[in-house]
Amino acid sequence: MKFINDDFLLSTPTAKNLYHKYAENMPIIDYHCHLSPKDIAEDTRFENITQIWLGGDHYKWRLMRNCGIAEEYITGSASDKDKFLKWVQVLKQCVGNPLYHWSMLELTRYFGWEEVLTENNAEDAWNHCNAVIEKEGMSAQELIRRSNVDIICTTDNPEDDLRYHKSIKDDRKFKTLVLPAFRPDKACKINGEAFSEYMEVLGKRFDHKITSYRDLHKVLQMSVEYFDEMGCKVSDHGLDFIPCRQGSDDEIESIFARRIKGEVLSKEETESYMTRFLADMAQEYKKKGWVMQLHYGAERNNNGPMYERMGPDTGYDSISGQKAGEHLAGFLSLLEERHMLPKMIIYSLEPSDNAMIDTVCGCFHETGIKGKVQHGSAWWFNDHSAGMKEQLADLASHSVLGNFVGMLTDSRSFLSYTRHEYFRRVLCELLGQWVEKGYYPEDMDVLGKMVCDISYYNALDFFQFERKDGSDR
Repeated sequence: MKFINDDFLLSTPTAKNLYHKYAENMPIIDYHCHLSPKDIAEDTRFENITQIWLGGDHYKWRLMRNCGIAEEYITGSASDKDKFLKWVQVLKQCVGNPLYHWSMLELTRYFGWEEVLTENNAEDAWNHCNAVIEKEGMSAQELIRRSNVDIICTTDNPEDDLRYHKSIKDDRKFKTLVLPAFRPDKACKINGEAFSEYMEVLGKRFDHKITSYRDLHKVLQMSVEYFDEMGCKVSDHGLDFIPCRQGSDDEIESIFARRIKGEVLSKEETESYMTRFLADMAQEYKKKGWVMQLHYGAERNNNGPMYERMGPDTGYDSISGQKAGEHLAGFLSLLEERHMLPKMIIYSLEPSDNAMIDTVCGCFHETGIKGKVQHGSAWWFNDHSAGMKEQLADLASHSVLGNFVGMLTDSRSFLSYTRHEYFRRVLCELLGQWVEKGYYPEDMDVLGKMVCDISYYNALDFFQFERKDGSDR
């Protein structure tokens, strides 16, 4: 029997029924990813399997390094073929790691390669996949079409002119809606490298010199307005921790002025600034009806020498292991008190935060909005089968599973849409197990609708998306 068969990860009749009848053919809404708008707009074509499969994928790079593979075969000067062969060498050892499942799914769905990939058939796989790429002219847009993706939200800095989004919007042949997502991390992380230089870049973009926090707020309002005109529906903030320390207007201006001069701020001053920054941004998002996403709990760039050599987002991050979310309830309460709490999705890299997040989310609500503050899908180091099941079970236990907005890719790879299939199979398997154990009635109408909602319709409603062609699926 094929490893990736029709019932992959589905062990009960209920699970199989839910997946094949309801989940399998639902379109995809990828409301948070790191795909390149430039690649989409220019319909970038790929020459071989390595370029499309390993390029920029620090998940795979990390495992290769852990197996002692030289950097030459990861991000270095080795040939694309040799890099592919080295990844195959590593892959066989990855039992229990989601990258094994994802890799097998990607090979099957996009290249029609159905054998278990080993060093013995790696040469054949290389030739087979490259022949498919050459024959079908695999490109960014074609892969998105084949993946049945309706809507994509990329990740974009406030100073971005969004020229590629304009180009995609004007391309009537490409039916997928590609929207920007607002990511102002460089302005939020006041103690970050080159903060003063970034203020110059941001100010120049909007022809407004930034010499005070008030100036920064004004420029960001201008950027939010521009993003909104371009169809933006969502923001995203990557945080080390959730802050909650209030400071007066004068204090915030003093903190900003000292940092612009190059001074290093204390932890307390940094937290005061971040709290004000996030609160002001939340107010802008609420005005626009945007969803605010908070990702926290990552310890980044742990290997100093490799960070100096490789830069960020190259595979040297980890779970922080600190109480990064201890002020979540206080921060949300601060926003609620000031009537500036927008719809929100919260992700922690620390899986032990699941129950805390679910119960905190339940304290904040608004008539007419299902799940105004949501617990986001299992993120990064947790988006494996066990992590997804844990997140779903905690969400079901402490909140309302039927309100969940579902999966995202959080990826730079155009092959990563199989992660939606993976998630849907895990979801259906979990529901199937609960039914088979007698935890829930075998009401397929109710469960089927829930699967469709979590796979697609909840996100469509929560973000208030409209498809590019104006149709209603």
